[in-house]
Parts: sequence; C-alpha cells; structure tokens
Amino acid sequence: MMAFRILILLLVATFGGANCISAQTDLELAEFYYNEGSYEQARLYLVEIYKKNKTNVVYQMYYQSLLAMDEFEEAEDLVKKRLKRTHKNSKSTAYVDLGSLYLHFGMPELARESFDEALNLLQPGQSQAIRLANAFIKLDELDMAYDTYRKAQSLGTTDFHYQFANLQGMRRDYEGMVESFLELLHKTPSYLRTVQNSLNRNLRLHTEPGNGEIVRVELLKAVRNYPDDVIFPEMLVWYFTQEKDFASAFIHARALDLRLKEIGIRLMELGNTSAANDDLETAKKCYGYVASKGEGTPYFYTARNELLQVRFHALTKSIPSDFVGLTELAADYAASIIDLGAKPETAIMLKNRAHILAFYLDRGEEAMVIMEEILELPGLNKRVAAACKLELGDIYVFEDLVWDASLLFSQIILDFKDDPLGHEAKYRNARISYYTGDFAWAQTQLDVLKASTSKLISNDAIDLSLLITDNFNLDTIFEPMEMFARADLLIMQRRYDEAVITLDTLMEVWPGHALEDEILMIKGEVALQKVELDSAILFFQEVVDLHFDDITADDALYQLALIYDNELNDLEKAVELYEKILFEYSGSLFAIEARKRYRELTGDTNQLQP
Repeated sequence: MMAFRILILLLVATFGGANCISAQTDLELAEFYYNEGSYEQARLYLVEIYKKNKTNVVYQMYYQSLLAMDEFEEAEDLVKKRLKRTHKNSKSTAYVDLGSLYLHFGMPELARESFDEALNLLQPGQSQAIRLANAFIKLDELDMAYDTYRKAQSLGTTDFHYQFANLQGMRRDYEGMVESFLELLHKTPSYLRTVQNSLNRNLRLHTEPGNGEIVRVELLKAVRNYPDDVIFPEMLVWYFTQEKDFASAFIHARALDLRLKEIGIRLMELGNTSAANDDLETAKKCYGYVASKGEGTPYFYTARNELLQVRFHALTKSIPSDFVGLTELAADYAASIIDLGAKPETAIMLKNRAHILAFYLDRGEEAMVIMEEILELPGLNKRVAAACKLELGDIYVFEDLVWDASLLFSQIILDFKDDPLGHEAKYRNARISYYTGDFAWAQTQLDVLKASTSKLISNDAIDLSLLITDNFNLDTIFEPMEMFARADLLIMQRRYDEAVITLDTLMEVWPGHALEDEILMIKGEVALQKVELDSAILFFQEVVDLHFDDITADDALYQLALIYDNELNDLEKAVELYEKILFEYSGSLFAIEARKRYRELTGDTNQLQP
C-alpha cells in the first residue's frame, strides 16, 4: 500500500506539477525515503522542508541523513545555525549534536570542546540534567553523563537517584550504583520493587557472587546510617532470599515482624520459599515462629499445618519413603488435631493426615472416614471442601472405588466450571476414563484441558493426551492400551508387582508394540521405588538408546540424570546427561530444571543455549 501510495504521489508530481504536492506530502515522502535508508532522496525533500518546518523531527532526519552521506560542511552548518536559534535551555543538547558530528568525522578534540560547552551551558532543573545525560548516554559518553549529574548536583538539583544509579551500572561502578539506589529508597521507599528488579537485572545476583557481596556491604551501611528506616531490613530479607541464605533471611524477617508488630505474613512467605528450595530447617523455624503467636494470629492454623507438612516432605523425599517416620508423623497429626479440635480451621490438617494414612500406611478405610467427616463440618469453606473432595476422590481411586471418585470429581466440575479447581477435577475424571478404557471420552476432556490456565494441569493433560493419541487412536487393537491403562492404575495404587506382571504379559503377547517405551518408563519408575537402581538405569537407558525420537526420551534422560546426581553422586555423569537434554531436547519440559542444575554443578554462568 505504501509503495502504491508513493507511485500515485510521483504521478501527481509529474503530471500535475510540483506545486500540487502539499507540504504534508513532501514530509511523508521524506520520511519514507529516510526510513528506507535512501538518504539522498530524503535530503532532496528535507532541504526545502526545513526552511519552513524547523521542528526537532525534521531536524533530526535532516541531520542524520547528512551524517549518513558524510556531508560534513552542510551538517556542521545545519547544527551551528540551529545553535543560534535555540533557547538557552536547549543549547546543551544542541552542542552534543555538534560534538557527535565531530566524532563522526574523526575530530575528537573539537568534539570534546563541544561536549564541555554543553556541560557549561547546563541549566538548573531535573529535566535539563536528564535530557543532557541521556544525550551523552546515546553516544556512549558515559563519563560525560556522569559529569552532567554531578554538575546538576552542584546547581542544587539532587532528585534523580534512579537515573544516576542506572548510569553507574552502565559504567560498571556497581558500588556507586547500589549506593545511589539505597539513597533513593531512603527518600522514596515506594521504589522498593523497582530497585530490587534493577539490582537483579544489572548485577546478576544469582550468577555473580562478588556483586552480591557489594549489595550486602552497602545494605549494612544503610542500616547503620538510617536505623529508623525499615526499608533496609526489608532489603536484607530480600537479599538473603536471593542468595538462598534463608537462615539469615529468617533472622531479619523475624526482627521486622517484632519491630512492626506484624501478624507473621512475611515469615509465612519466607517459610514457603525455604520449603520450595529444600531448606526445611529454616521453613520449620518460620512456621514455628508464626505458630508461637497463638490462635489469635490469622496464620496460626496454617503455620501449625505447614510445620507438619515440612516433615512430610522430608520423609517422602527419600526412596523408598520413611515408613517409621511417616507413622510417627501421622500420630503427631492426630495429636495436633486433638489439641486444636476438628473444625473448619483444621480441615487441611485433617486432609493431610488422611493422605498419609491412605497412600503410605495402608489405612485407606480410616482415611476415607476422616475425609467424609471433614465434609460434614458446618461452615466449611467451599474451596476447602472442593480440595477435600479431590483428596477423597484420589483415595477412592487408590482403594479401587473409581466410580465413587468420578461422582465426586463431577460435583467439583459443576461447582467450579471456570476455575483451576474445576480444571483439576476434570483432569482427574479424564484419568478415570483412561484407567477404565474409555479412551475416546478421556481424549475429549483432555482436549478441553489443554487450554487450562493452570500450567501444571495443562501439562498433565497434554502428557496423557499424547499417550492416548500415540498409542490408541492409530491402533485398531484395543487390548494393549487397555492392559497398559490397567497397569498404570495399579502403579497409582502402589500395587507394583501386579503392574509389572501386567506389563510383562502385554510385551509377551504384543512384542514390539508402540507402547514399549512407555512400558520401559513405568518399569524404570517401579525399580526406583524398590531402590533397584541398576535395573532402573537399564530401563531408562533402553528408552534413550532405542526410543530417542519418542516423547518419553527426554523424560528417561532426565530420570537417569537424577539417579546419577542424587542417588549415585556421580556428578560428572549427571552433568553429561543434563547437557544432553539441553542440546538434544531443548524443547523438553525438563530443560529449565536441567539448565539450572547444570549451572549449579559446573559453575557455568552463561545461558548455555543449544
């Protein structure tokens, strides 16, 4: 369309005379040629336009066109004439243009004189300093930009800590940058998130430990210099969290909570972050502190529950899970519930106890009774009730009561149609359809879930959908998929020996079936649960070697990496496997975790892109 428009304009110019073309049309043509890099053609129009229209837009196009054409004399004349007409408040940036011109033509001494004159003409005011500094920054004259802010300070302008701090970062004066950012926070605490983001971006705190030390030292100075400011203890909590030194973060977070007479929210957040990063000891300290505030605090029941859940995560991290420890934990849950009472506030605690009983201690009947009693509690929050129904549904599946489970999940779907809870229930219902061999209906539900707003639910739905698509939709024989789904259900129910027998039968009756890689994956996972590491490695390695182009290959590779990393402590082999994921399976869902662990093991701070 633009080319057609230019053609029409040129025809009008040819047959209608130059006088028929408006000034606006000339400007559009000039802009077109300038944007196309046709500077000579742009200049033909700009020479005439600039005589009548001396706006900054026209000037910059004219000036840049002359520079591109190496027209020194005309460009110098243009800038000097503009200098004569420019108001004193804008003369500084005009002299920067003149200096830029001299730099372009290899005249550094004249350029320096022009830059010095620009600085001499700087007028008081924040906008004047920022405009001139930005002009210098655009030319990569960072020292001149620094001098600009210093000159502005001498003229009485001091309110540009943010711009000054960013400039210090560009100059790699990180100490000065941090100091300026902290001064900004002293004057304007509302910049907290902005400063935190800028420090992370400029200093790369996760990968440059030396820069982190600068932040720590400057923060401690600020705490001493401004003892009444709470913003700097908050920054220390943030800093130690970035460094994953959660024990130090806890000290400062607790001090802040006491000082400000808070209700424990920052300790709950820190506890959650610590637990997510496997610092379970600090997580326990955080939750224990909040719980010690008593029932008057809004987070009391949550903190008491999380204290027990931290222990649960620690006990289930190992393979196999610590049966004795889980038995003791279930007893401690019971003691806490006796202490606090069975009521809506302790519903999640009751749910978590039922989960341990059903899935780890083979006490499913007792777990179902607990869950049904929770749902009878008067005043139970609807979302908590839905979460409990999800748990009870899973227990029903574990106990082979799949249709009871489906009924519960269907209730949640109706009550929470466009909510993550509803999506989760729909996924679990689709999984039941899969377990029971109704693959077409499962696929229909999974297709809807692929667009789920919850990434975790969406990924689970995609995995199950791909399994069905790859191994059922293209196969006219239904029995292999039905046997595989039955084995999958047995795995969920932790009936591992029965599952393996079912899978072995499948392989004997239908050797070389497309499900072979998934069967090997399941057998590898079962071997892991039984702590048969050699067998697990053989199964996963077979997937990698023989099914490298199937959707399970990256999963098998990641499982191998975890075994060598966490179980065998063969870090060299683990690094090799993580690297293979990054280069050969860059689109894998495991790529982010693989890259993170690769950097931890190798100390490589680069992005390591395939």
